[in-house]
Amino acid sequence: MTRLAAIRWAGIALASLALRPDATLFREVAADVGLTFTHVNGASGQYYMPEVMGAGAALLDYDNDGDLDVYLVQGVEDLPSDEESPTFTSRLFRNDLVVSSDGPRDLRFTDVTKEAGVGLAGYGMGVAVGDYDNDGNLDLYVTTFGSNVLYRNNGDGRFTDMTSDAGVDDERWSTSATFVDYDRDGHLDLFVANYVDFTIANNKICHESLGARDYCGPRAYNPVPDCLFRNDGDGTFTDVTESSAVARAFGRGLGVVTGDYTGDGWIDVYVANDASPNQLWINSRDGTFEDVGLLSGTAVSGDGRPEGSMGIASGDYDGDGDEDLLVSNLTAETFVLYANDGQGNFEDRRRAAGLATPTASMTGFGIDWFDYDHDGRLDLFVANGAVNIISAQRGQPQPFRQRNQLFHNEGQGALEEVTAPAGAALALIEVSRGAAFGDIDNDGDVDVLVTNNGGPARLLLNDASGNRHWLSVRLDNRARNRWGVGARVGVERQGQPTLWRRVRSDGSYLSASDLRVHFGLGNGPDIRAVVVEWPDGPRERWTDVGTNRVVLLKRGTGAQMAH
Repeated sequence: MTRLAAIRWAGIALASLALRPDATLFREVAADVGLTFTHVNGASGQYYMPEVMGAGAALLDYDNDGDLDVYLVQGVEDLPSDEESPTFTSRLFRNDLVVSSDGPRDLRFTDVTKEAGVGLAGYGMGVAVGDYDNDGNLDLYVTTFGSNVLYRNNGDGRFTDMTSDAGVDDERWSTSATFVDYDRDGHLDLFVANYVDFTIANNKICHESLGARDYCGPRAYNPVPDCLFRNDGDGTFTDVTESSAVARAFGRGLGVVTGDYTGDGWIDVYVANDASPNQLWINSRDGTFEDVGLLSGTAVSGDGRPEGSMGIASGDYDGDGDEDLLVSNLTAETFVLYANDGQGNFEDRRRAAGLATPTASMTGFGIDWFDYDHDGRLDLFVANGAVNIISAQRGQPQPFRQRNQLFHNEGQGALEEVTAPAGAALALIEVSRGAAFGDIDNDGDVDVLVTNNGGPARLLLNDASGNRHWLSVRLDNRARNRWGVGARVGVERQGQPTLWRRVRSDGSYLSASDLRVHFGLGNGPDIRAVVVEWPDGPRERWTDVGTNRVVLLKRGTGAQMAH
């Protein structure tokens, strides 16, 4: 980086955030707050593909006490002589946040895996969060290299494995998944992305450029279809992959995100496929989907090549009211920014936005838009880590390490990398994979939970927002889709465009984020109203919402609006 560039980056970080010259944007505090977890990838020397791909994490308020708890997916199954106490399992950490009357916050996590009954002992990959039975308690769906697991939240601190009863297992290599009410019947359905037909028995031998053994690329194995389960409303699901037309096109699925990309009020699904064309499944509103990836411009690169396509960020980055897409790719491909015209037609703006050059040497996984500095524009975090040996690290125990990245939204469609001045938390060089986003310490800004392949989980607390204003919204959709997944929330501001966000936990890579929607409001604290477009169509408006707080908006308590 040139001296001029360094000065410019520092100026952006300090001037725009009004921070002290010695301040940092994020602090890494996982070990300090009791979030002690190390991912074990089970590397055997045989270069099995799953060893280098996982794993993910979830942020969810499983005990409904108002703060975010953490679920971390483990990579290997290890059963010692006492099979009731496996050494390596996925883990649930309860957030025991204490906020004193004079303001200081004591953030502390407690491992409650055993009592909660969610210590999955398997080769885990990803996790999805949603209240599939509409009882007000958030449930977990964990994907693996093998059988997946649906954990029903009993509401008493414990979970029950309902996979068989619900009929939602998929024994193929599943990766990302999402709960989504695609048919607007008030029950959350389940979309599961599947990767390739790799098995231990069909493991192939591949080599890097200098002839040394290395992990095979995705093209060494055939893709397998994704799966769509329709929620029948009685605790069971029906596999509608064929009847919904989702089986008509498939690739090597890694990332999944939902949104209304055509503006018709119905939720669509976008799938990032590794070395295969991505799919944009447009909801036909009759129980079926149509893949318009190629027609929409979101399937391949500008020169017609499928790209690595691991993680996905979905959001209105340019403030024009529609949802744009960003996909993280492999080293040398650069990450792609697809800007939406509001009708489901997308333009590749990776170069125009300034994203191509800083991502050319990176392999990105967990990724999402979030307003880290509360200026009203969506910024970008990327978790990076290679999947093939990096030449400069050849011979080292983990020759796949890269820095994560932070991009500041400058407005007018421009993104500026601010990783360098962000502090020590962004200077770590690890093999990062999943990333989940949410306000973990309830101080009004969005923090980031990062997983590392073969390494410790990292918790990045946000210190960047300064004295700017914010609003966090949680929805109560009553008996139908209780948490309002898929709803669109807008904040109306005097003399400025409405800020729009989507209620969802999906996106990123193998991970699930906070279902509360967060708005940075800049220096002006006043808002005119909050608008909610509920998942099944009706709209309501609240005019008495204050700022710098978390608000719960219950369906039926706002002013009804015409469509």
